[in-house]
Amino acid sequence: MPTTLPGVQGLVDAFLASLAAEKGYSAHTCRAYRHDLEEFAAIVTSGDDSGDDRRYLERFEPCRVDSLILRGYLGALYRRNRRVTIARKLSAVRSFFRYLVRQGLVAHNPAEEVSTPKQEKRIPAPLTVDDMFRLLDAVQPDTRLGLRNRAIFETLYSCGLRVSELAGLNTGDLDPEQALVRVRGKGNKERQLPVGATALGAITRYRDRLWRETGIPMESGGALFLNKDQGRLSTRSIARILDRLVRACGLLVPASPHTIRHSFATHMLDAGADLRAVQELLGHESLSTTQKYTHVSVDRLMTAYDKAHPRK
Repeated sequence: MPTTLPGVQGLVDAFLASLAAEKGYSAHTCRAYRHDLEEFAAIVTSGDDSGDDRRYLERFEPCRVDSLILRGYLGALYRRNRRVTIARKLSAVRSFFRYLVRQGLVAHNPAEEVSTPKQEKRIPAPLTVDDMFRLLDAVQPDTRLGLRNRAIFETLYSCGLRVSELAGLNTGDLDPEQALVRVRGKGNKERQLPVGATALGAITRYRDRLWRETGIPMESGGALFLNKDQGRLSTRSIARILDRLVRACGLLVPASPHTIRHSFATHMLDAGADLRAVQELLGHESLSTTQKYTHVSVDRLMTAYDKAHPRK
């Protein structure tokens, strides 16, 4: 086995290409993996990640990395990163070495000998039903963009979508007659979700107004939700629109597009929805990911119990 690997930059490029082709990773995820690997190379090569991270890949020798070096790398990360960030960075390194093993370029994966940091338990903070309705009703649908914004957030709440899933919707993904929408989730996996009548109505009013003002029909294909220049609306734009809406309606709690997804899951479970059904709706591979929403529901049940039960 060689002690050095020429062209580590090329190996990183090939590794990222394999993630996109084989696992359907998004360009955003691949950029994050690249940054993490460049930072890893900088830390294990020089002891810090100051300066140009990419030049460290030229001197980086994966064959010399062992579990002791990896623990030193994690120690450097602990000084300025949360555990969830450290876990993500270690996952990138572990996946890269797994790729090198498959290619026969290193004998074993040293990252398999290092445990992922134990994560802090973070209970999501959803909006109450009243606050969710207040937020949705605060959208003024008296303009084309107002109708669009109402349709966006009605759809997010109706379906529990990730914001990237909503931004990626095309007109052909919506089946109004069946009240279903086809969604492409993580890893480019598709699932079909029910859409509520309120959200469907909001989408119809928006697209009708869009057609009258721009001549773009629903049947034209392309993005379902358009920006003011008739291009696809980005996830950042959706988040900025929500920020303005939260301030306008005077909500006292912060809210992001993911907060709406949290709220969807929590409200469904509070109303008695089956946990497995909610897992399918959210597109979670693991039931344990969905189960974090039950903590919120149990907390509410305990509060109600303590307030109401005569022999608590």
